[in-house]
Amino acid sequence: MSLLKRIERERQSTGEQPVQKTEMRVRRQPASPTRDAYMDIKSRIQNKLIAGLDPTMDVTQTDEVRRNIEEMYNNILSEENIVLSRAERQRLFEQIVAEILGLGPLEPLLADPQVTEIMVNGAKNVYVERAGKLTRVNLVFESDEHLMRIIERIVAPLGRRIDESQPYVDARLADGSRVNAVIPPISLVGPVLTVRKFFKIPLTVEKLIEYGSVTSEAMQFMKAAVLGKLNIIVSGGTGSGKTTFLNVLSGYIPGDERIITLENAAELQLRQEHVVTLESRPPNIEGRGEITIQDLVINCLRMRPDRIVVGECRGPEAFDMLQAMNTGHEGSLTTIHANNPREATSRLENMILMAGMELPHRAIREQIASAVDLVCQLSRLRDGSRKVVAITEIQGMEGDVITMSDIFKFEMVGFEDGKVIGSLRPTGLRPKSMTKIESEGIRLPPSVFGLGQQRGR
Repeated sequence: MSLLKRIERERQSTGEQPVQKTEMRVRRQPASPTRDAYMDIKSRIQNKLIAGLDPTMDVTQTDEVRRNIEEMYNNILSEENIVLSRAERQRLFEQIVAEILGLGPLEPLLADPQVTEIMVNGAKNVYVERAGKLTRVNLVFESDEHLMRIIERIVAPLGRRIDESQPYVDARLADGSRVNAVIPPISLVGPVLTVRKFFKIPLTVEKLIEYGSVTSEAMQFMKAAVLGKLNIIVSGGTGSGKTTFLNVLSGYIPGDERIITLENAAELQLRQEHVVTLESRPPNIEGRGEITIQDLVINCLRMRPDRIVVGECRGPEAFDMLQAMNTGHEGSLTTIHANNPREATSRLENMILMAGMELPHRAIREQIASAVDLVCQLSRLRDGSRKVVAITEIQGMEGDVITMSDIFKFEMVGFEDGKVIGSLRPTGLRPKSMTKIESEGIRLPPSVFGLGQQRGR
């Protein structure tokens, strides 16, 4: 779609008047215009730029389009005798380019590496998360219609829609950042947009250790567990870093294996060559064509996967995932929302019941105990830091109860200067799963598990 047609369609969808190729008359502005005058100048220049752009221009050639816009922008300022300071001139140009090529006011926040999450509560209230703390920023959208245009620009390329009949949507940006949008009538504060950013350069194990999110000993064990084809669940609350950690664990999968990832919105950034990414699809405007994660799990079993990575288990797909783990697809990985490892197994049990499986609770628990080897629990602590707080082995069944044992456990010793003080320590227990890991030719020193050394040293 051409640039001009795309912009016109966005404006029509939000009820704005189409751009007319009319002459613009602007009085000479002072060096520091008021906000209203500034917005008026921006709107007029932007409309004239859009009207003057070549409608056949390829917007994917960002550098070339930017140069053309800059040339036209400078000509318009000269022709119309608009006087701005150098800083305001550059700021106005960047804002106009962001409106035409990017996501408007979101662009500087997306470019800021310190911002991990962006929350837009209506056109005039924008918050961000930095270092785990929420702060309000001095950025606003012109109107709810302006914000709606940005939301449409995000979801349209993905073949998704958002309107009164479907007033919420999950989507993603080009870099994999997760997006959720909610609009009236179910939102009473105007359009609400939430963007969970992904690092442009994916986090590495070394960075996680440097940040204190996990220890080198724990990651030694997790690497051995992935290479040894243990089935692993990454558990945690919202925003605890489950997907990021899953991405790190996926990096340990050997490059000669066929990996299939299944997600609601593709976020995983696997570096291996042989990766097939599948994404679920919501129903169309007629209520047809929905493809669920459960459908994808069932289908991917026919695609000869060596590893199955499910972005998140949240419904009936849990049963098919466990079946796959129990029928030769070892080394599978997934995430689940839960506050502790015991709760993670209960959630799995509930999700299997959601699938309509009329099975005794004991039979379901036996499935879980035989399929899942490890639960890696993440938590977002009260200082905003995200840490691995437990690595727990599922060892089997005793009666009707799934038996579990902590291999690593986070021990908090205090709270000082706004920071949680503590560390992830081995419990001194050797996992039963080491037998399976060692059968793959992988050896770990006893010191990884705190064996042969005094606790607390």
